[in-house]
Amino acid sequence: MTWLAAKPMDLFGDHPSGANWETVGGDRGCQRYSTLSQINRENVDQLEVAWVYRTGELDRERKKTIECTPLVIDGVMYLSTGHLRVVALNAETGEQLWEFDPFANHTAAGPLASGGVNRGLAWWSDQKPDGERRILHGTSDGRLFSIDARTGQLDPKFGNGGIKDLREDFEEDLSKMAYGPTSAPAICGDIVFLGVSNGEGPNIAAPGDIRAFDVRTGRQLWRFHTVPRPGEKGHETWEGDSWKYRGGANAWGGLSVDVERNLVFAGLGSAAFDFYGGDRHGENLYANSTVALDASSGELKWHFQTLRHDLWDHDLPVYPNLVTVTHEGKRIPAVAQVTKTGFVYLFDRESGEPLFEIEERPVPQSDVPGEQASPTQPIPVKPPPFSVQHFDKSNVTDIAEANREYVLKELQKIRTGPAFSPPSLQGTVVTPGFHGGANWSGASFDPETGILYVNSNNVPNVMTLVESPPGAKYKYGHRGYKQIRDQEGYPGIKPPWGVLTAIDLNQGEFAWQVPLGEYEELTERGIPQTGTETFGGTIVTAGGLVFIGGTKDEKFRAFDKSTGEVLWESQLPAGGYATPSTYEVNGRQYVVIAAGGAGKLGTRAGDAFVVFALPEGGN
Repeated sequence: MTWLAAKPMDLFGDHPSGANWETVGGDRGCQRYSTLSQINRENVDQLEVAWVYRTGELDRERKKTIECTPLVIDGVMYLSTGHLRVVALNAETGEQLWEFDPFANHTAAGPLASGGVNRGLAWWSDQKPDGERRILHGTSDGRLFSIDARTGQLDPKFGNGGIKDLREDFEEDLSKMAYGPTSAPAICGDIVFLGVSNGEGPNIAAPGDIRAFDVRTGRQLWRFHTVPRPGEKGHETWEGDSWKYRGGANAWGGLSVDVERNLVFAGLGSAAFDFYGGDRHGENLYANSTVALDASSGELKWHFQTLRHDLWDHDLPVYPNLVTVTHEGKRIPAVAQVTKTGFVYLFDRESGEPLFEIEERPVPQSDVPGEQASPTQPIPVKPPPFSVQHFDKSNVTDIAEANREYVLKELQKIRTGPAFSPPSLQGTVVTPGFHGGANWSGASFDPETGILYVNSNNVPNVMTLVESPPGAKYKYGHRGYKQIRDQEGYPGIKPPWGVLTAIDLNQGEFAWQVPLGEYEELTERGIPQTGTETFGGTIVTAGGLVFIGGTKDEKFRAFDKSTGEVLWESQLPAGGYATPSTYEVNGRQYVVIAAGGAGKLGTRAGDAFVVFALPEGGN
């Protein structure tokens, strides 16, 4: 195997990405920023396909989306496929170097969490010349693999023959529960950290604890209880014994790391059951909280709960971005947390103190028997929300009168109103919807300007609770994850339905906001660009560009990061429902995105990783 080194490795800093794309977030702090500028505003319209890698999985019976952001280390690309295989490629040519299938000779540990998606891998090295190099691969059936990065073989010193069964350290029997990582592990020194996906329904779900393991042996080092036990700080926010056997509150969207401060950060999800909390009265820490933990011990350094007693499945869906901002004339290391509710919470990285004021605002209360909704929610004064915060007849779709009238009739059957209107037995609009606001695609940050880039959705849902059948162990279920759509299938709210927003974190203000995505058939009818729902996020570069796929129109775009103008777009073979990465090999810059289609947007399935570059010999 040939290593195609372009620049020396520096894999453990909080610095922007250069020739390598070392983590799914670009750097350990997940800024998703690249210092590369060969591809820039002046020449991005010349981008062409350099090579395409196809996973060969389209012939499988079950079509799965690909949400992986490839890593590129010293000229080698590492990726995970829709069916959780790990593949190493020559990043310059696309030639396959090796592949590893976690199911080929190894029995799954349990049911697949979240449909079995995977958003990427982690890389570890002992930092010695010709030393150990490992790919850490967490699978949604509940296993963690340590793979030799050179050969694709399992590391026999890790776990049981290279495999750590993630269920084995629990007191509870998790064998029949969905439990496992769907987002990439994080690394700090010789420790690997994991958040997991698990059940969030009305039945008993697996714990969502954050866990740390020795990267060489797989031994569990610590476990942070995201639902505090008796004697732990935050336990008082769970009334009675409601903390027992409580699932959710999980870091399913991944983790970010401050290596210098030895801190690991997470945004945590909602507690199970998502939509009824009559059996978990209280604020329910640490669900829906940004937490900072000591990387060596798992000790809680600080937390902030962005949503109390969640009734809307409004998880914190992604790792916080570790950023540096200018605030009141000082440069401050900070933490930026984007949310499904459409806000950015900005905290001092060391103390957890908010950098902009956060107000306690009264919110609607629940009339569901047994429920006790939080009377207020913490809302940042700055920046403004990047997603719509209400839905009623005042902002029903206006793409045509027939569409508007159809939705108005639908709204007569349910409750409408502002954000945080609680679920009901009649049915209540949930705005933002269950897909956000922001989702697992998160945000990218430009350290040169202090601007955060986040794509988000404006597609309301309706949540209708139903009494459980006789003999059930829970009081209420629900009628499903229904979106409010018109008679043609378009979202029932006034466009835009998907947007890309540039937010100046120094000032707490928008730099610009534009629709993201297009329905060409609506454009042909003379309707202004509406945007589409998006799954897959942004990266930003020193070349003045923001790259993003994610849209239902299956296009990959480059925006001018200063203005929001589209400078280039390319039709992908399937929807690019993943976050791209960019890298350099032998003096040439590349941009890669997975085109797996399918998924929550239900478009055609694909099996491609598409790599773009400028024509050879030109800049």
